[in-house]
Amino acid sequence: MEGWAAAGPRPAGTTGWPWRLRSRRSGPGGRARSTGWSGPRCPSRASYRPSARWGPGSGRPDVAARVVAIDGPAGSGKSTLAERMAMALDLPYVNTGLMYRAVTLRALRRRVDLEDGEALAEVARGIRFDLSSRFAPPALVIDGEPASPELVAPEVEVNVSTVSRHPEVRAVLRDEQRRLGSRGAVMEGRDIGSVVFPDAAVKIFLVAAPDERAARRVRERREPDPGGGLPSSDGPPVAPDLAEALATRDARDEQVNPFVPALDAVPFDTTGSDPDEVLREALAIARERLEASGG
Repeated sequence: MEGWAAAGPRPAGTTGWPWRLRSRRSGPGGRARSTGWSGPRCPSRASYRPSARWGPGSGRPDVAARVVAIDGPAGSGKSTLAERMAMALDLPYVNTGLMYRAVTLRALRRRVDLEDGEALAEVARGIRFDLSSRFAPPALVIDGEPASPELVAPEVEVNVSTVSRHPEVRAVLRDEQRRLGSRGAVMEGRDIGSVVFPDAAVKIFLVAAPDERAARRVRERREPDPGGGLPSSDGPPVAPDLAEALATRDARDEQVNPFVPALDAVPFDTTGSDPDEVLREALAIARERLEASGG
């Protein structure tokens, strides 16, 4: 399982959080190369327990019983993993980042002040988000249309963090995300497992080394996504300006919505990982927890 990392009893020869198996990217003496992530130590899988606030016997509807939350920074591989998991689990796929991009694009078109949180919230309230079975798996449509290439335009890329930092916008979209996931979905974002669906049956948190995340972004821009897994670490050199832009975005995002993975999230380090192995391990965890939750 080269380059794979997930929670569970710590195997011999692993270090750090999220810990990783020795791989072709390991350093001298077999130590795993740092990913640049310094998150909290993850509990062992044996200590993971679903929240008692929801579910059977709680007196509350088990709305999160079939929610799979996949969180992580840009370029960590969450979009491809989430879509493949949704297909395998026969669940809708919700890319919550596209929702913030849709608000940003609409605000730019209407020349709305990006520092005015309430005005931006009004923009968000005016956009209709739905799931369409025209796609396999069912996926997000915006005002009845598929996601537009304009959502990843440079002007949106540089402004989406500004828009997403407003609590008013986040509140509107958080309610929409809960509505979209209310019947079950694989949802990707930055805070699905910690804020949007804190009682999700399945929570996965992805990380990757900064250079690999930037390299993935290069490949995403140069070639269409074949829908076939996480890119490998092999590929074209990373453009310095893209790596710098990714670091700047990380800093902005951290100010807006710091990464605090849910304590019961299973961490995966996708640096140098085999995409099919990551998918297999993630699906095994998801199926086990969905069955346990009755989802």
